[in-house]
Amino acid sequence: MSVNLKKVPNTPGVYKFFHNHEIIYIGKAKDLKKRVSSYFGKSHKDRKASQIRFLTDKVETFTTKNEVEALLLEQMLIKENKPKFNILLRDDKTYPYIYFSLDHDFPGVYLKRTKKAVNKNYFGPFVSSEAVKKSIKEIQKIFKVRNCSDNTFSNRTRPCIEFQMKRCSAPCVERIKKIDYFEDITGAKSFLSSSDTKTIQKLTNDIDKAVLRLDFEKAAEIRDRLERLNLLKEEQSVVTFASDIDIFSVYSELAYLGISIIVVRRGKIRGTKTYLVKQAHFENIEDVYQSAIVNFYDYQADIPKKILCTGSIENKKLLEDMFYQKHEKKVRIIQSPSKSIRPIFNLCKLNAQQVIKNHISKEDKYTFALNELKEYLGIKDLDKIEGYDVSHISGENAVASCVVFSKTGPSKSDYRLFNIPKSLSGNDIGSLEHVLKRRIKYYKDPKVKPDLILIDGGKTQLKFVNNVIKKSEYTDIEVISIVKGSNRIRATETIIGKKGIVELDKYLKAFLLLQEVRDESHRFSLQAQRKKKRKSINRSQLDNVVGIGDILKKRLLKKYKNIKNMKESNIKSLMTVKGINAKIAKLIIEELNK
Repeated sequence: MSVNLKKVPNTPGVYKFFHNHEIIYIGKAKDLKKRVSSYFGKSHKDRKASQIRFLTDKVETFTTKNEVEALLLEQMLIKENKPKFNILLRDDKTYPYIYFSLDHDFPGVYLKRTKKAVNKNYFGPFVSSEAVKKSIKEIQKIFKVRNCSDNTFSNRTRPCIEFQMKRCSAPCVERIKKIDYFEDITGAKSFLSSSDTKTIQKLTNDIDKAVLRLDFEKAAEIRDRLERLNLLKEEQSVVTFASDIDIFSVYSELAYLGISIIVVRRGKIRGTKTYLVKQAHFENIEDVYQSAIVNFYDYQADIPKKILCTGSIENKKLLEDMFYQKHEKKVRIIQSPSKSIRPIFNLCKLNAQQVIKNHISKEDKYTFALNELKEYLGIKDLDKIEGYDVSHISGENAVASCVVFSKTGPSKSDYRLFNIPKSLSGNDIGSLEHVLKRRIKYYKDPKVKPDLILIDGGKTQLKFVNNVIKKSEYTDIEVISIVKGSNRIRATETIIGKKGIVELDKYLKAFLLLQEVRDESHRFSLQAQRKKKRKSINRSQLDNVVGIGDILKKRLLKKYKNIKNMKESNIKSLMTVKGINAKIAKLIIEELNK
């Protein structure tokens, strides 16, 4: 190991453990020397630490001014490098926000995903997209703010069903004045940023003002809005306090960690989030709480004054200092719930436990099915299945899919798509052979290589695939096909293996698993094929318009998403796209309406 422990300083900092030039673990410490040395003592009861010690051939350390800086640097480096022995809860996906399109004469309210809110038109981020959709429905019920696209808005000639259901004031056909509509937008934004009590008080005052002006129609309208808000408040009254708080719970069972987060705003649950961490042998629970909290608030603008943890955290001050240093927020980490919050506290603990139980139940299901199938096929090992399907329409836009199933079910991160060369268009057997020859190159990695390949086809397809496998170095891979029954009726399929028909009862878990793999490979390839077709149709129609090049095509498709939306637009709308003048806009409308 290329590290001199004597030279490691007794200061706060971050350390990296390497194996064959790859970072396998990143950690932080108040005292680097003490922490790093602890991994290389004579004995270690911690299984994970023992593994790290065994694999590590190089150590790097970085000093920081204090422990807070060490915590932040550790999390940043873990995100960048994703070491195998570290827990990473969040990926780099975007976060759901509520967005008001205030650049429009009559703004709409939408779910919008972004890494970080760029201005005051955004509210969030929310824990999940479902929480955003629920809040948008609330806004529509109370304030009647539109949720339609700008294209739909500009082409309406009469109110839509949202108006009939009293969820929109129909600004598209001038059923409401602009000044009144903006009052509703202001009310909706206030509803999201302040308490229900303040919103109710404002609406009550607005009723009084309308009555004083003898505007009884307006007063009745506000009264209806107030009634809807009170009704909503009754439906959502979960807890009896009005403060903001986030609750974190970590639960450990076997080799799993279940992590649950509940966000409460204005006394209502605004969203929940759960994570499952696999192979979490001997994780330090306090470290998991720290990682979960730091990760969760990485992009959060909406940070509460209190965070409640269901487990023990000795170094609460470290997290509180982190919030102040990074976010300039004073946050209290608490561990004892008040009587009013205890039901949510218990719910959070239950969610963390349930995420593990659900996974174990799912794993049991697929493990049983794989073992059952292994017995019927008479093969030694069956831990992983790959399913293949080729999708095209008359040979056009051909795509092949590879889906992967293991003891935990579908492994979607391992799914792969293959574009089929035009020379093989319409040739399903040739396409399948082409795809497998490409895929086999990756079987050198034992983590990729399957035990069983399932194809959707008859004896001819099976013969060709078996020939490809025989010519490879992976002759131990079993290949079977699933053949559609008469009239394509479900549960009448036939399974064919090397020795002919495999007799499987249609109600066996093994048979149902093969159906699921077949259906999933078909769904995945069909989805990709349709996407490819839409893309080619969009481009081919725009290609006929003089003056439209690749750059303008991209701009048009970015705004309208597809040809259908573009067809429903008008010249004025098209001219809002940079580079489109009246002449080109007219040509586009003419071409798309031929």
